[in-house]
Amino acid sequence: QDQLVESGGGLVQAGGSLTLSCETSRSTFSRSTMGWYRKAPGKQYELVASITTGGRTNFGDSVKGRFTISRDNAKNIVYLQMNSLKTEDTAVYYCYADRERSTWAKLWGQGTPVTVSS
Repeated sequence: QDQLVESGGGLVQAGGSLTLSCETSRSTFSRSTMGWYRKAPGKQYELVASITTGGRTNFGDSVKGRFTISRDNAKNIVYLQMNSLKTEDTAVYYCYADRERSTWAKLWGQGTPVTVSS
């Protein structure tokens, strides 16, 4: 089974920025909507952002205007640029790949923690 490898998490002060990356194989990447969910302590999983193979993006309400998502089709990497970070953005961020026009289950990364300090 294909793997999704995330990187870029860490500790940042409120108001700062952080970029997460997620890489997978070309076979998966070229056929999948890529995106990020997050899980904060005591909260449910929340969709952060997604981007289709055609470049259409979608964002959770809590991050609209602050986060952007992009994909590098040559490198098979999806990026989540997080700006104006708030303490409530603290969570484990999970990358996923959702194959389009398919009933295949989503593929998930291992998660990368993001901590925003006040």
